[in-house]
Amino acid sequence: MELVHVFILLGTGVFVGFASGLLGVGGGFIMAPVQYFVFVDMGVPADEAIRLAFGTNLLVVLFNSLSGTWRYHKLGAVNWRAALVMGISGLAFAYAGATLATRLPGEVLRIAFGVVVLFSAVRMLTARTSEAGREPVDNPWLLFVWAIPVGVIAGMLGVGGGVVVVPIMVLALRFNIHRAVATSLAMIILNSIGGLAGYIINGLGVPSLLPYSIGYVNLPSAFLLIVSSFVMVQVGAVVAHRLPGRRLRFIFILLMFYIGLKMLGVFEWLGWPI
Repeated sequence: MELVHVFILLGTGVFVGFASGLLGVGGGFIMAPVQYFVFVDMGVPADEAIRLAFGTNLLVVLFNSLSGTWRYHKLGAVNWRAALVMGISGLAFAYAGATLATRLPGEVLRIAFGVVVLFSAVRMLTARTSEAGREPVDNPWLLFVWAIPVGVIAGMLGVGGGVVVVPIMVLALRFNIHRAVATSLAMIILNSIGGLAGYIINGLGVPSLLPYSIGYVNLPSAFLLIVSSFVMVQVGAVVAHRLPGRRLRFIFILLMFYIGLKMLGVFEWLGWPI
């Protein structure tokens, strides 16, 4: 790994940590494009680079989610009943999604990632919801069922699932944005464990991966992202709790649009260096 790669990953970790705490996401949908391009630049074949990025993401997501959940729990913002029910469902299906991802072409995964993020962004942007006086859904079976697609997507695309579950909680389960962000991070802990296990087990013995990789998890990359993001998660969580819900929602949508378009190659097609 060259020095430029180290600085890129450290800088990404700082940004991801803040965004994770602020938006209730594990940060995987931010780290995936960065790690993918870093791994390709280091000589990893594109198909393996995208899987390695997704698997490594989930280890970082696990640590970031633990950090952010602790802060939100101290603030009294986590709905633990929903987080545990959805997290247990998501854990099992995240493993299944990760196993499926190791058998799909890398290009399919990259495009699927972009499409899912963009769809979530559009749905959040166009939905008309009023958070005043809304009671969140408390039916455990409904929570369990909604967590199934979240788990599959989380495992398959190497994200904790926050980019999908926050819109679901706001639009379908009637959570206000602050509760959705906090509960999402708690649920992501279990999602990331399931997906991480899938990427490790299915990546064992793959010959074209980087040194110090355990399956589809590269430890040096994960270490750089974790050490630079862990504390920033706390900062982001504190800031999110003080932001008006409408502004927090707008920031979430804006970031999703950027990441979705980036993974679909739209900026590259337009010749924009962003």
